[in-house]
Amino acid sequence: MNIVYGLPQPINERPTVLTIGAFDGVHRGHAHLISTTVQRARALGRQAAVLTFDPHPDVVVRPGKERPTLTTVVERAELIAALGVDLMVIIPFTRELMALTAHEFMARLCGALAIRELCIGWDFALGRGREGNAERLATIGQTFGYTVHRVEPFLLDGETVSSTRIRAALGDGDIAAANRLLGYPYSLRGPIVEGDRRGRTIGFPTANIHVDPRRMLPAHGVYVCRALLGGVTYGAVTNVGVRPTFDGSRRTVEAYLLDFSDEVYGEELRLMFLHRLRGEQKFDGIAALVAQISRDVAAARDWLQVHDIG
Repeated sequence: MNIVYGLPQPINERPTVLTIGAFDGVHRGHAHLISTTVQRARALGRQAAVLTFDPHPDVVVRPGKERPTLTTVVERAELIAALGVDLMVIIPFTRELMALTAHEFMARLCGALAIRELCIGWDFALGRGREGNAERLATIGQTFGYTVHRVEPFLLDGETVSSTRIRAALGDGDIAAANRLLGYPYSLRGPIVEGDRRGRTIGFPTANIHVDPRRMLPAHGVYVCRALLGGVTYGAVTNVGVRPTFDGSRRTVEAYLLDFSDEVYGEELRLMFLHRLRGEQKFDGIAALVAQISRDVAAARDWLQVHDIG
């Protein structure tokens, strides 16, 4: 997949089937829309393209109140590439962009790409005041030479899949529900940073990762994860929270990798959340904490074995 930043005029001259969206999480609903775009492009012998934004539009539309994101732009690109897209265009979402009319915005797009078909979700709209709905975009398309294909929503158990539902599930610690809506395990990634090294002193050395502060963290608790480090996969027990036994106040994400003990500061660790073992607790002393961690590790090994993971 080719990735282009901005809207150089032109990007290329290949006839294109395009879809547009923030695509935060690239969940099953997004995948349905993007896969439909790819299928129509293949059937017509055209280029399949996705236009997305960085930063997320919330940063501009709701400054200071934006919702945490489910993916970084890098993660979005990886997930979109896996769906067979030929071209991904990433443009900055700014107040100037938000002020454009639908006609002005599509004029810019059609100057950059030879759009022949625009695939949009059932409730999609763009442009100032969201005036560019399906009907308006189809009218504009008569000027610029594209048609509009409206894709019906992807339903799961009769309900539309949405990023809002996924955030709510993660906020409740319901990893199973979040993963089912996403269609893959929710993950966090970041460089391993040095913590207070307390885990090593109690026999459970953990890898602390620095997570983009804009990312959605699951509810405080202990989770079974699959960890990817240096191209190798490990089972892991991950704590998300403030470590109340040590009177912590800063949220951290720290993972105890099963059957691993090296120090790897600076390397990127990816944690894929599979199952929640329990909520975060405050224990009456180190001995009680260590005993519970031992039980968590045993439970994680059992879960991974039963589910043939790790």
